[in-house]
Amino acid sequence: MNSIKQVTVVGTGVIGNGWIGRFLAQGYDVIATDPAENAEARMRAAIDKAWPAIEKHGIVQGASKDRLSFEPDLAKAVANADLIQENAPEREELKRNLLAEIDQYAKRDAIIASSTSGFMPSTLQADCQRPERVIVAHPFNPVYLIPLVEIVGGKATSAEVITRAEQFYHSIQMKPLVVSTEIEGHIADRLMEAIWREALHLVNDGVATTEEVDAAIVYGPGLRWALMGPFLTLHLAGGEQGMKHMLAQFGPALKLPWTKLVAPELTEELSQAVIDGCEQQTTGHLIPEIEKRRDDFLIELQQLLEKYWPAANLNGKI
Repeated sequence: MNSIKQVTVVGTGVIGNGWIGRFLAQGYDVIATDPAENAEARMRAAIDKAWPAIEKHGIVQGASKDRLSFEPDLAKAVANADLIQENAPEREELKRNLLAEIDQYAKRDAIIASSTSGFMPSTLQADCQRPERVIVAHPFNPVYLIPLVEIVGGKATSAEVITRAEQFYHSIQMKPLVVSTEIEGHIADRLMEAIWREALHLVNDGVATTEEVDAAIVYGPGLRWALMGPFLTLHLAGGEQGMKHMLAQFGPALKLPWTKLVAPELTEELSQAVIDGCEQQTTGHLIPEIEKRRDDFLIELQQLLEKYWPAANLNGKI
C-alpha cells in the first residue's frame, strides 16, 4: 500500500522540474522550494513547457498543474511531506548540509531521496540524525518521461525504507532499479560515462566529429539498446549458442587496447571542438524544438518497447 501522500521537491533545476512534472501527472499535490532568485517563475515556465508532452504521455484523473505550490522556506516546505526529493547541484558539502537540514525539519517517517548522479548514499546521509530514511533515487532526464530510477541505500538505510521507496516509485509509473551495492555513479551513469570518455577521445584525436560519433550510436547500437541492453545484444551476436559462442569468438579481442579508460584532458581546444560540433548539429533548430522532438520520440518509443518487450510494461518489475 502506498503511504506517500504529500511530496516536496527541493531544488527546481532541470531534474527537480522533471520530478515535479511526473508527480503532478500522477495526481499529487507538490510543494517546491528553491532559494534561487526567480526560481518560482522559472519552475512554472518549465512545467508549462513540458505539460503538453506530459499530457500526451498520460496523466491520471485529477492531475493538474494547479496542484503545484511554491514555498521559499525550506522548513515549511518539507514539514508535512511523506517524501522529499532533493535536487541540489552536485557538490558534496552542499548536498550533505542540505540533507542534514531537511532531516532536521522533516517528520520522522518521511523518506528523504537524493537525485544525485554520483555520490553514494552513505556519504550523503553521514550528517543526518536519522540516516536510516535517506536514500538515493537517481532519475534520468526528462524525468517526466524516462521511467528508470536507481534506488540505492547507504550503510545506515533501513530495508523498510528501500521497500517503501520502491513501491512508491513503481506506483508513479517508474521502473525502480534497486542497486544492491552502493558505488559512485551507480549503474547507468557509469555505463554512460564510459561511452562519453571514449567519445571525447575520438573527437580530441581527430578521428570523428560530434555528429559522426552521435550517428555511430543512433543508427547502430542505440537502436538495439532501446530494446535490449549490452548483454542480451551480444548474446544474440553469438548465434544459436548465444553468449557462450560470443565469448569464445570475440572474448580475446577484449584484451586489445581499443578503448581508453582515462578521460582526455578537457582542454580549451577540446571543449571548443565539442561546443562547435554540437552547435553545428543543431543549426537552424531551437532547443525547445529539439526537446519537443525528443519528448514525442520517447513517448512513441516506450509504446514500441512495451509492444515488443513485455517485461517493459510498467506493471512489471525489473
